Amino acid sequence: MHYWNGLTEVPRDIGPTAVTIGNFDGVHRGHQEVLRQLVSAAATYEAVSVAVSFDPHPLQLHRPEQRPPMLTGVQEKINRLATVGLGGLLMLNYTWELAGLSAEEFVEKYFVHGLQAKVVVVGHDVRFGRDNAGSFDTMVELGKKFGFTVVPVEEFSSLDEETSRRCSSTWVREALEAGDVAAAREVLGRPHAVLGEVVHGAARGRELGFPTANLARDAEGMVPADGIYAGWMVDGEGHRWPAAISVGPNPTFQGVERVVEAHVIDRPKESVEDFDLYGQNVRVEFVERLRGMVAFEGIPQLIRQIEDDVIGARRILLADGRENRDYQPAAAVER
Repeated sequence: MHYWNGLTEVPRDIGPTAVTIGNFDGVHRGHQEVLRQLVSAAATYEAVSVAVSFDPHPLQLHRPEQRPPMLTGVQEKINRLATVGLGGLLMLNYTWELAGLSAEEFVEKYFVHGLQAKVVVVGHDVRFGRDNAGSFDTMVELGKKFGFTVVPVEEFSSLDEETSRRCSSTWVREALEAGDVAAAREVLGRPHAVLGEVVHGAARGRELGFPTANLARDAEGMVPADGIYAGWMVDGEGHRWPAAISVGPNPTFQGVERVVEAHVIDRPKESVEDFDLYGQNVRVEFVERLRGMVAFEGIPQLIRQIEDDVIGARRILLADGRENRDYQPAAAVER
C-alpha cells in the first residue's frame, strides 16, 4: 500500500482510482467490509483503490471537548489499512481551510483533480464538506457532474442479532470503557492494542519477581478500564510474547498514575537475563480481562494473586495462541 501524507505527494498519473472516505478509527470489521467492497469495485473498474482519511479527527477542531479517545494512533491506523489490500491511503491534514470547503469544492479538489476518481464507494450515511452539508445524494449528483460512478456500500451484517447493532468505533469504546476487551475484539476482528515506548518505572514488579515492561504515558491507542488482562506483547523485532497486563494505578503501593505494564510469561530461560526492552516501541494486545484492580493487605497476598493471574493468563493465551499461530506483523507500507 502506498501512503501519501497530503495531496502533493500523490503521483500525477495515479488515476483512474476507486475512492472511499472516512476516519477509520480502529479499522473495525465494518470498516474492513467497506474497504473490501472498495477493493472489489476497483478491480471491476480497473482502477487503483484509495482510502481518504483525516488527521487529526475533525472533532479535534470543531468540538475538542467532545472528541472521543482514539482507538488507534495514526501509525497503527496506517498499518491496519495496509493489511486490507488497498492500493493507497491519502491522509489529509484536517485544518480550518479544509473544513471550510463546500461539498463540491472538496470533491472537485481531492477526488476529481487529485485522485482522478472513476468510482466512489460510500455508505448512504456519508457526510462531507463544510458543515457536513454533503450527503449520499450530493455525491451522486457530483458524480454526474464530474464523471464518476457512485457505488453504495452494502451494510455489514450485525454481530448482535438482538439489537441489530452495526459495528462502530463507539461500540468498541464502550466495550473498552467497561473492560470488556473480548467484546471489543469481536467488533474489531482482532485484539485491541496500545502502542508505546517501554520506559523505566518504579521497578516494583522486578522486586516481586514479576518484571514488567512499562509503557510511556503518551502511548497510542485507547487504554481499557483498570484491571488485569491476559494478552500479548509484540516487541520491536516482531516477537510476540504472552503477557499478563496491568492497567491502572497500583493501589497496594498507593499509586496514583494510570500505567500500562506487561509481564511477559514463560520466557525462554536463555532470554531471562538479557530481556531488555527499554527504549523499544512495543505493542500490547488485550485478549481477555482477568479481574479488576484491587488493593491487597500485604506483599505476600499480592504475590499470590499475581501468581494466580499468571496462571489464568497462561490458560487463556495457550488457547488463543493455537487459534492465532499464523500471526504476522502488519504489511509493509511504501512511501
